[in-house]
Amino acid sequence: MELTKKIRSLLREQRLMFVYRGIVTTENSVPLLMLLEKEMETSEFGFLGRKRLFMFVLESLQNVSRHSNGTSRSGMSLVIYSKMSGGYTVTTANVISASNTEELRRRLDEINRLQPGEVRNVYRQMLSNSEFSTKGGAGLGLIEMARKTGNKLDYDFLSIDDGNTYFILSKTVNAEGVGIHYGTQEKPFEGKAVAQLERIMAENNVYFIWSGHISPDVSKEVISFTETKLSEDDIEAHQRRRVFSILVEIIENVAKYSPGHEAEQRLGMPVAMIRYDNKTYSLTTGNLILNEKIPYLREKLDMVNSYDKAGLKELFRKSLSGQNTSTESTGNMGIIDIARKSGSRLEYEFEQVDSLYSYYMLTVKVQGNPD
Repeated sequence: MELTKKIRSLLREQRLMFVYRGIVTTENSVPLLMLLEKEMETSEFGFLGRKRLFMFVLESLQNVSRHSNGTSRSGMSLVIYSKMSGGYTVTTANVISASNTEELRRRLDEINRLQPGEVRNVYRQMLSNSEFSTKGGAGLGLIEMARKTGNKLDYDFLSIDDGNTYFILSKTVNAEGVGIHYGTQEKPFEGKAVAQLERIMAENNVYFIWSGHISPDVSKEVISFTETKLSEDDIEAHQRRRVFSILVEIIENVAKYSPGHEAEQRLGMPVAMIRYDNKTYSLTTGNLILNEKIPYLREKLDMVNSYDKAGLKELFRKSLSGQNTSTESTGNMGIIDIARKSGSRLEYEFEQVDSLYSYYMLTVKVQGNPD
């Protein structure tokens, strides 16, 4: 569970809400967008603010999809959503050819020197120019991002090797959908923290992290994104179905023990994380739980872990036939079903937060068929 603790620490320090590491496609861009939209529905953002940020994210995802290096390094692309006190920050990162770095830097600097009115005029001029390439029209996508939010773009370039550069683009938008830029008097934007996060995810084979209140709508979009990503992964269908089914169960488990949004904001937001390594998916969740509920839950987890495959099948059958509407009965069935479908022990830990709450971390591993 040390990785979960390390990730939670990063999430708190950088106010991260969502991170995806992997290839950005037309198909998975839709649930990536919907995740942010559903989360924003409970925020102070009005319709215009949500629309402007939504359109900026759409353009950012298209930019990553279009400009990512067409090699295995495409898997280094990141999509990050952060929730700030004054709004939301959207950050994307992807590998580009080192030979394109200076030209891209020049375009970004030119755009950042423009005033909002000038951005609109340049955008119109570029639209009327018929000599744009299929790679986004000589900066048309970038100036469209600046036009939608009326402010400047934060960026950084980090060298990977002689042929490749990590391009990081970031924008903070307030509740009105207007970009927040910290100006020349503030510390310049740096992408080191983004690169550090990418390295941690790469080293631990993490491709998905969510941190936030698990509302029914957010839960639905987390599951929708995972379903889309699973369909893109080169895994056998039976494992794909098991991973999806177990994810639904463990997210419901998080919602079941939630002490409420206010306590989560103060003491620890729920976390969902997916790793994939050597044909094995590791699904991890973390959430606050009342200390008084721990003895019962620990007993059930230990009991389930004591059964083999055949025993779990029989235990599930008995629980199903004796199910009623009580919390204990349905919760017990969920844990049994998770263990039965995964075919592995349930790894768990309770970390005490204070006299009232602890943080409950659960990891379920779903292995594929051996060659």
